[in-house]
Amino acid sequence: MTALADGLLSHALSASSRRDIRTIDGGRPHLLYQSVIALARGQRIEEHDHPGEATVQVLRGRVRVTAGEDTTDVSTGQLVIVSGVRHSVTALEDAVVLLSVARRTTPTPADRMNLDLPDSYHRQRQRGHRRWPVNAPVP
Repeated sequence: MTALADGLLSHALSASSRRDIRTIDGGRPHLLYQSVIALARGQRIEEHDHPGEATVQVLRGRVRVTAGEDTTDVSTGQLVIVSGVRHSVTALEDAVVLLSVARRTTPTPADRMNLDLPDSYHRQRQRGHRRWPVNAPVP
């Protein structure tokens, strides 16, 4: 995670958008997804919401999270819950955050769950679904 955070921040600082993002687990079809987001100082993720639960954990730097009418400055190592309310994130200094989102809050019925994890992993690999390796260098 450290190498990924460093690489994304380095890329963000040289990119015209002054930001970079990498989904490290999950994605649109999954219940839970996690993304690492690098923002150069002053960059902002505009106000938005998520259909489920969400947290923002600061891996590097410092950000300001505005959720509804509450504003919180969050530093390296701290985590803030931003569920159920529109929110925005502003980088107070060069920063990297881990965004975790659970899209649905309704449980999956037990008869629809595959508890055989090796079998499930093998089927996903056969379909071409691959996760971004957390410790891989940024291209």
